[in-house]
This record gives sequence, structure tokens and C-alpha cells, in this order.
Amino acid sequence: MMTALATVSSVETKGSQFLVHLSCEQQTSCSGCSSQKSCGTGIVTKAVGNKSLFWQLTTKSLVKAGQVVEIGFPEKSLLQSAALVYLVPLFMMMLGAAIGQLVLQPLLAGEEGIVILMAAIFTVIGIQIAKHFAKPIEDKSQQQVVLVRVLGDPLI
Repeated sequence: MMTALATVSSVETKGSQFLVHLSCEQQTSCSGCSSQKSCGTGIVTKAVGNKSLFWQLTTKSLVKAGQVVEIGFPEKSLLQSAALVYLVPLFMMMLGAAIGQLVLQPLLAGEEGIVILMAAIFTVIGIQIAKHFAKPIEDKSQQQVVLVRVLGDPLI
């Protein structure tokens, strides 16, 4: 089980249980890296900023808005989603390049441009396929979030 720290945004009472809305800022390792000023990833991360993730869970523990909690979620769904999002577009790009190289280039007596174009088109198709299939996995993982422990009020 993977864990993360989240801040309680709001709490709703549902009978004897509480529906807790959480926000969690996605962390990257760039902030602790000594090469962040010269690394392309560090520069992009600094320009784009951190992404906020929103979760909700049902618990019997009493928590209040502003508290920091540790949440857990199964790593299986995260790994499935990551594999899908990275590997499907990559596979589709290679398939498009192969079709362009082996079928269209000899057929149209074209140059490398047709291979690059087919690779780009298939990559876009792969991204759309990955988005379509990753959404149910993401929804399922949001339902599996559990409260591990309450850490307390923020120091701010």
C-alpha cells in the first residue's frame, strides 16, 4: 500500500461515519535534487508548478478541516494506470512508424516524412486510447483510499 500526506478540506457527517474531502499536492523529487537548475525536468516542473490532487474517503474517525492525515491506496491501480499511460502511446508510435515505413513509404514512394507523420498520428491515437482506459482505473483507485492515521493540525 502506498501512502501520502493530505490536508482535510471539508468533512460531512453521514450517520455514524464521516465523508472526508482531501487535497494533496503532488510531490516531485525535483525540489530536493541538486541538479534542478540545469535539468530539463526541473525547469519544466518549476514552470508548470505542482498539481493538486483531490480525494475523498469515508471513515469513522473524527477529523476536522485543516488537519493533515496520512492516506493509503493500493499500488496495483497506480502501476496499472502508469503502465497504460506510458506504454500504449509508445507502442502505438512504434506501430505507426512501422506501418509508415513498411507499407506507406514504398506505396507512395515517399520520404521519411510519411513515417514521422504516421508515428505522430498513431501516438495521438494511443494517447486517446490510454485516456479512455485509464479513467476507470483512476476512479476505482479513488474509491479504495483509506485513512491510515491523523497527524494533527498544520503548523501554519
